[in-house]
Amino acid sequence: MTASSTSSLTRPTITAPTELFIGGEWTAAASDARFDVIDPASGEVIASVADGSIDDAEKAMAAAVAAASDWAATPPRARSEILRTAYELIMARQEELAAIITAEMGKPLADARGEVAYGAEFFRWFSEEGVRISGDHTLTGDGKNRIVVTRAPVGPCILVTPWNFPLAMGTRKIGPALAAGCTVVFKPAEQTPLTALALARILEDAGVPTGVVNVVTTTDASGVVGSWMRGGAARKISFTGSTAVGKILLEQAASTVMRTSMELGGNAPFIVMDDADVGRAVDGAMVAKMRNMGEACTAANRFFVHRSVTAQFAEQLAERMGALTVGAGSAHGTEVGPLIDDAGRTKVQTLVDDALGRGARAVVGGAAPDGPGYFYPPTVLTDVDAASDLMSQEIFGPVAAIVPFDTEDEVIALANDTEWGLVGYVFTQDIDRALRMGERLEVGMVGLNTGLVSNPAAPFGGVKQSGLGREGGKVGIDEFLEYKYFAIPRG
Repeated sequence: MTASSTSSLTRPTITAPTELFIGGEWTAAASDARFDVIDPASGEVIASVADGSIDDAEKAMAAAVAAASDWAATPPRARSEILRTAYELIMARQEELAAIITAEMGKPLADARGEVAYGAEFFRWFSEEGVRISGDHTLTGDGKNRIVVTRAPVGPCILVTPWNFPLAMGTRKIGPALAAGCTVVFKPAEQTPLTALALARILEDAGVPTGVVNVVTTTDASGVVGSWMRGGAARKISFTGSTAVGKILLEQAASTVMRTSMELGGNAPFIVMDDADVGRAVDGAMVAKMRNMGEACTAANRFFVHRSVTAQFAEQLAERMGALTVGAGSAHGTEVGPLIDDAGRTKVQTLVDDALGRGARAVVGGAAPDGPGYFYPPTVLTDVDAASDLMSQEIFGPVAAIVPFDTEDEVIALANDTEWGLVGYVFTQDIDRALRMGERLEVGMVGLNTGLVSNPAAPFGGVKQSGLGREGGKVGIDEFLEYKYFAIPRG
């Protein structure tokens, strides 16, 4: 079955599977239950998708287990070529996939096309890394034994992804898992199941064997994922989402001593020093704040601007953000789409109202518009009290909250005063200061004079309560591999 929708403006045809993908078969949920997928730009239903249950989850895990030994034994080059083919198919279907992402998630088509290209790159990157899995050979200190170290896939893996980058978060996890020789059960976000199902179809077309990739869409995330966690067959979970849910999964993983990768919340500081190129800093802020309407864990959440350039930076940023075109992602010229749902927009408005109530000033934006869809205007707040709620919570919306500072030590203390530590941004023309500040920031990634850090070739991840492990880069595949050591006497 396929879902079809058309935009009243650009009228892209949107097609995607709407059934579960288990053991190489497209199948309805065991209970025949379904759930609706909503267009956040209009609030209208665009598709009805199979609503998987615990029974479906158990079938998916059984399929992954059954396929595990054969897939692990598949030559690395064969796995590599399947991933490379999947990369090429994604790029060939870029417009189709972008239309699906825009329809169910809301981001403008231009941004959706960018996500497709970015997401595809994980398959190309890990198709290359998969043939470079290496071990080691050495001698014991006394020379009596050889030490041979090999790498082996961890086994069946649970993959759980969020709604904000529905294609890229899937490829970032599936790519290294398959390259390492692991089979997977994959639960995408309830809000954006169509992209994940379209990705499963591409992997099927690329030649992924039966049972290697299994997708269960569901409204019962805790039930489905919980059954996988308790079952004992899975040896690894890779999760991207909130810190609160990540903590629950870590507790569940302890019962079977399961390997974990956790990419959790963020509260990114964006620091503009007194010697910064303000124009360049504003350019970086537009990327770090407005990518995906601010609905990204890497989004700049707290803007710390040196008092000497605060007014200049705020004025330029407000001018740029206020000039952005807000509308349905499928509409020509749209630069800012809707937020994902009413709960997301309500949270943003509540945080803004709290800041305004504490004395902040809205230079631009600050209030949700009337009408259908979950839109929120690009907003710049100045004179923000550091005790405001939006300084300690992820905003996940197009709101830039500016706090002035006077000294380097002061801003480092402010930036590190959070339970999260995913990414930080520093703008300064002094390279020594840039490196020093980057070293002092308690984060896993630092953008120096840039608002973009995500790249398939780089290790993505954070410290503190922003998570465990890394995705992407040369180390991304390590998360799906175990070490095995052979002690061999020298005869």
